[in-house]
Amino acid sequence: MKALAAAGALLLTGLLSACSILPAGEALNVYLLPSNLPVRAADVQSVDWSLRVNRPQSSQLLDSPRIAVLPEGDLISAYQGARWSDRAPALVRDRLIGAFLDDRRISAVSSDDSRLQADLELSSDLRAFQSEYRNGRPEVHILLDARLVQAGNQRILASRRFEVRQIAGDPAVESVVKAFGVANDQLSRQLMDWVVDEGQRNAPDSDKP
Repeated sequence: MKALAAAGALLLTGLLSACSILPAGEALNVYLLPSNLPVRAADVQSVDWSLRVNRPQSSQLLDSPRIAVLPEGDLISAYQGARWSDRAPALVRDRLIGAFLDDRRISAVSSDDSRLQADLELSSDLRAFQSEYRNGRPEVHILLDARLVQAGNQRILASRRFEVRQIAGDPAVESVVKAFGVANDQLSRQLMDWVVDEGQRNAPDSDKP
């Protein structure tokens, strides 16, 4: 038994030694999704209803921290050594919540993580969030199918497709990330205006008995 135990200890030591000499993993750069939307003046008139922004649904390929790229045709890949700071649907949701708060027209904004009570919900499907090569140049493509929903009964009040494309300055990952930020800001502006307009038409009147 002692000989067997000694042999087991030597084998374990050998395995640990082998693990310690494996090559180190690739260098990894983690990127935030940039945003340069302006903050509205504090005296802007805000609506009297609240909004909950839900995390967009997406395919397994997009529900990842990898920065997706289509180098040619229908082949989908990811930039090596680069990651988003969170999964793409969470990035889009969190940046959108920040945009709403900076916009100030809807002061009561929450996320589906907190599950706070809200009058309306913004649900969506993230169909595209990737870089696509066109004529040898990377172009960011974001496609979001949005739905404004009555929180109480889950009735769809309005729906719309938002699609934005933004050409990157060059193929470098840093340039592509900046293009993602510009494209996402464009989408956020369009989405916020639509939500405010549709919400004003469809939100329950808080002054009614």
